[in-house]
Amino acid sequence: MARWLGGPRAFTASITKRDRKRRQWSGSMVVQTRFVVSFREPRTGRRKQLFFERHKDAVAMRDALVASVLTGTSAGSQTNLAVAEVVKYWLDNRRGEVKPTTWESYRQAAGYIIGPLLVGTKLQRHVYARTGEKAEGARLIDMLGPMLIAHLTTADIRSWHKTLIAQVSAYTANVAKKYLRAALALAAEDFHLRVPSMPSMQGRGRTRPKKVILTPAQVGQLLAAALRDVQRGIYYAFPFLTGVRPSEQLALLWGDADLAAGVVRIRRMQERDGSITDLTKMAAGTREIPMSPLLRSMLARWRSICPSKAGEPSRVFPALGSMDAAEHKKRGGVLSYTNFRTNYWRPALVALGLPYVTPHSARHAFISILQAKGIEVGLVAQLAGHANATVTLSHYTQAVRGASPERPPFSANRVAGSQ
Repeated sequence: MARWLGGPRAFTASITKRDRKRRQWSGSMVVQTRFVVSFREPRTGRRKQLFFERHKDAVAMRDALVASVLTGTSAGSQTNLAVAEVVKYWLDNRRGEVKPTTWESYRQAAGYIIGPLLVGTKLQRHVYARTGEKAEGARLIDMLGPMLIAHLTTADIRSWHKTLIAQVSAYTANVAKKYLRAALALAAEDFHLRVPSMPSMQGRGRTRPKKVILTPAQVGQLLAAALRDVQRGIYYAFPFLTGVRPSEQLALLWGDADLAAGVVRIRRMQERDGSITDLTKMAAGTREIPMSPLLRSMLARWRSICPSKAGEPSRVFPALGSMDAAEHKKRGGVLSYTNFRTNYWRPALVALGLPYVTPHSARHAFISILQAKGIEVGLVAQLAGHANATVTLSHYTQAVRGASPERPPFSANRVAGSQ
């Protein structure tokens, strides 16, 4: 415990260790350890707690708090915090609120904020990030990590962003900038910091390629084929009828498909290793999606013949391989995303002579078609599992902007009635 008695109110900052047990889908228990810095703000007397994964990070924060009091700076304002500390605080805050793989993507992107950045190939940067070993002759560029928030300016952020575009890619730079904005916003809220404005107009003059998606007529063609394909049709029709993410589709259990109520409940996601986690990508991802008459009839038909595997959850989309196949392809078992895309998704598009699009593009098509039909954007965002309707408008309305007015959107009922 660190204590300073030089002011009207004694200031103390202590570090405690907390172990939290969490039960995984498999039934095994894991222990998450966090180090908690506890203190009271000298200005308001309010009790605060900051959480860290590593003890040394907690010690660094405690020492920074004590130093801020010694120098006469409010412990709440934390003007001596560095960008790296703020980003790490944001990361720890997000842990547990998103699924582990999403959090890992945050952590990797945070490395481009904190730095240093190795100038070299993608493989060389990967090796350096994992091992700390850099290629002979490679040089490192400082990023924003060491800078104090009090000294950080919009110009610094703009220069950093341009460096990332030049050395890595515009996509990586924009993702890292988005996370930096979130980290600074959290710091401003929790530490009463004055943070610089994010630079604007950085995308001006650059054309952004449109995501390739199927037209409403092509989607209708695919759904008509899915009705005839009893074994696999539901696999490639489902994302067009619900707008779910591939990881949400593959994790769906029969208990989540309520045929009586006519809703699909999204409660979990499938990880890359095939395991199911009781978390969606974000809190807003937990939702209910109404079934169209077409989807309900297809699910009812599929449920009567859907294979299952002893000891496995009752999946709506299991692997359809034989019982003698390799473990990852056994009938009724886990269907990996790679297997789904290669053996279920792509063959359907090829057989119909349709252009190849990714499974995630079905989500774009679903959302865009709802928008084209005049569905209120807030409801569309809710069905898509977006916390912010701005995301729905900015990233998922391509079909609305580019669709031909004479071509009406597909109708699930119209396709079902034509068969």
